[in-house]
Amino acid sequence: MVERGGNVKAKSVAKNELNFMDFLKMIRKNINIAESLLVTDEYKAYNKMNSKIPHYSVNHSKEYVNGDIHTNTIESFWAILKRGIMGQFHWVSKKHLNAYINEFCYRYNAREIDSSSVFTMTLCNMLKT
Repeated sequence: MVERGGNVKAKSVAKNELNFMDFLKMIRKNINIAESLLVTDEYKAYNKMNSKIPHYSVNHSKEYVNGDIHTNTIESFWAILKRGIMGQFHWVSKKHLNAYINEFCYRYNAREIDSSSVFTMTLCNMLKT
Protein backbone atom coordinates (compact mmCIF):
# COMPACT_ATOMS: atom_id res chain seq x y z
CA MET A 1 0.00 0.00 0.00
CA VAL A 2 1.12 3.51 -0.69
CA GLU A 3 -0.03 6.96 0.24
CA ARG A 4 -0.04 9.29 -2.74
CA GLY A 5 3.08 11.40 -2.44
CA GLY A 6 4.01 9.43 0.67
CA ASN A 7 5.58 6.20 1.76
CA VAL A 8 4.99 2.66 0.65
CA LYS A 9 4.49 -0.42 2.84
CA ALA A 10 4.65 -3.78 1.13
CA LYS A 11 5.13 -7.47 1.75
CA SER A 12 4.52 -10.69 -0.09
CA VAL A 13 1.38 -12.63 0.81
CA ALA A 14 -0.18 -15.46 -1.18
CA LYS A 15 -3.67 -14.58 -2.39
CA ASN A 16 -5.17 -17.60 -0.63
CA GLU A 17 -3.56 -16.51 2.67
CA LEU A 18 -5.15 -13.06 2.75
CA ASN A 19 -8.77 -13.28 3.80
CA PHE A 20 -11.06 -10.34 4.48
CA MET A 21 -10.34 -10.18 8.23
CA ASP A 22 -6.55 -10.22 7.69
CA PHE A 23 -6.91 -7.55 5.05
CA LEU A 24 -9.12 -5.43 7.33
CA LYS A 25 -6.57 -5.71 10.19
CA MET A 26 -3.82 -4.60 7.84
CA ILE A 27 -5.91 -1.64 6.64
CA ARG A 28 -6.81 -0.56 10.20
CA LYS A 29 -3.19 -0.84 11.33
CA ASN A 30 -1.81 1.28 8.49
CA ILE A 31 -4.57 3.61 7.31
CA ASN A 32 -6.66 6.28 9.00
CA ILE A 33 -10.01 4.91 7.83
CA ALA A 34 -11.91 8.08 8.75
CA GLU A 35 -9.76 10.29 6.50
CA SER A 36 -8.72 8.00 3.67
CA LEU A 37 -9.94 6.75 0.33
CA LEU A 38 -8.94 3.22 -0.64
CA VAL A 39 -8.23 2.76 -4.34
CA THR A 40 -7.57 -0.78 -5.55
CA ASP A 41 -7.65 -2.91 -8.64
CA GLU A 42 -10.57 -5.25 -9.24
CA TYR A 43 -9.29 -8.17 -7.09
CA LYS A 44 -12.43 -9.59 -5.41
CA ALA A 45 -10.99 -9.65 -1.88
CA TYR A 46 -11.26 -5.86 -1.80
CA ASN A 47 -15.03 -5.77 -2.45
CA LYS A 48 -16.07 -6.10 1.20
CA MET A 49 -14.04 -3.00 2.06
CA ASN A 50 -16.86 -0.80 0.70
CA SER A 51 -18.65 -1.05 4.05
CA LYS A 52 -15.51 -0.18 6.08
CA ILE A 53 -13.81 2.64 4.16
CA PRO A 54 -14.62 4.75 1.12
CA HIS A 55 -13.39 2.50 -1.67
CA TYR A 56 -13.05 2.73 -5.42
CA SER A 57 -11.65 0.10 -7.70
CA VAL A 58 -10.19 0.36 -11.17
CA ASN A 59 -11.08 -2.38 -13.61
CA HIS A 60 -7.95 -2.54 -15.72
CA SER A 61 -9.72 -4.40 -18.51
CA LYS A 62 -11.83 -1.25 -19.05
CA GLU A 63 -9.70 1.70 -17.88
CA TYR A 64 -6.57 2.63 -15.96
CA VAL A 65 -7.52 6.10 -14.73
CA ASN A 66 -10.79 7.81 -13.89
CA GLY A 67 -9.84 11.30 -12.69
CA ASP A 68 -7.96 10.86 -9.41
CA ILE A 69 -9.00 7.21 -9.17
CA HIS A 70 -6.05 5.07 -10.26
CA THR A 71 -3.52 2.58 -8.94
CA ASN A 72 -0.58 4.08 -10.84
CA THR A 73 1.37 4.95 -7.68
CA ILE A 74 1.51 1.39 -6.33
CA GLU A 75 1.88 -0.05 -9.84
CA SER A 76 4.94 2.19 -10.25
CA PHE A 77 6.45 0.83 -7.03
CA TRP A 78 5.91 -2.78 -8.17
CA ALA A 79 7.50 -1.95 -11.54
CA ILE A 80 10.59 -0.55 -9.78
CA LEU A 81 10.81 -3.69 -7.62
CA LYS A 82 10.40 -6.03 -10.60
CA ARG A 83 13.04 -4.17 -12.64
CA GLY A 84 15.39 -4.34 -9.65
CA ILE A 85 14.91 -8.07 -9.29
CA MET A 86 15.24 -8.81 -13.01
CA GLY A 87 18.03 -6.33 -13.73
CA GLN A 88 20.08 -6.28 -10.54
CA PHE A 89 19.45 -9.53 -8.69
CA HIS A 90 18.21 -11.69 -11.61
CA TRP A 91 16.40 -14.09 -9.29
CA VAL A 92 14.91 -14.00 -5.80
CA SER A 93 13.90 -17.00 -3.72
CA LYS A 94 10.49 -17.06 -2.09
CA LYS A 95 12.23 -17.43 1.28
CA HIS A 96 13.97 -14.04 0.93
CA LEU A 97 11.36 -12.18 -1.16
CA ASN A 98 10.18 -10.01 1.75
CA ALA A 99 13.76 -8.92 2.48
CA TYR A 100 14.06 -7.67 -1.09
CA ILE A 101 10.66 -5.98 -0.86
CA ASN A 102 11.79 -4.29 2.37
CA GLU A 103 14.92 -3.01 0.63
CA PHE A 104 12.89 -1.49 -2.20
CA CYS A 105 10.42 0.05 0.27
CA TYR A 106 13.39 1.66 2.01
CA ARG A 107 14.74 2.99 -1.29
CA TYR A 108 11.32 4.26 -2.38
CA ASN A 109 10.61 5.94 0.95
CA ALA A 110 14.02 7.65 0.88
CA ARG A 111 13.66 8.82 -2.73
CA GLU A 112 13.43 12.51 -1.86
CA ILE A 113 16.22 12.54 0.74
CA ASP A 114 19.71 13.58 -0.33
CA SER A 115 22.11 10.67 -0.76
CA SER A 116 24.49 11.63 2.05
CA SER A 117 21.57 11.67 4.51
CA VAL A 118 20.36 8.32 3.18
CA PHE A 119 23.87 6.91 3.65
CA THR A 120 23.97 8.17 7.26
CA MET A 121 20.46 6.86 7.89
CA THR A 122 21.44 3.46 6.47
CA LEU A 123 24.54 3.26 8.69
CA CYS A 124 22.45 4.19 11.76
CA ASN A 125 19.94 1.47 10.88
CA MET A 126 22.74 -1.07 10.47
CA LEU A 127 24.20 -0.21 13.86
CA LYS A 128 20.82 -0.70 15.58
CA THR A 129 20.75 -4.40 14.68
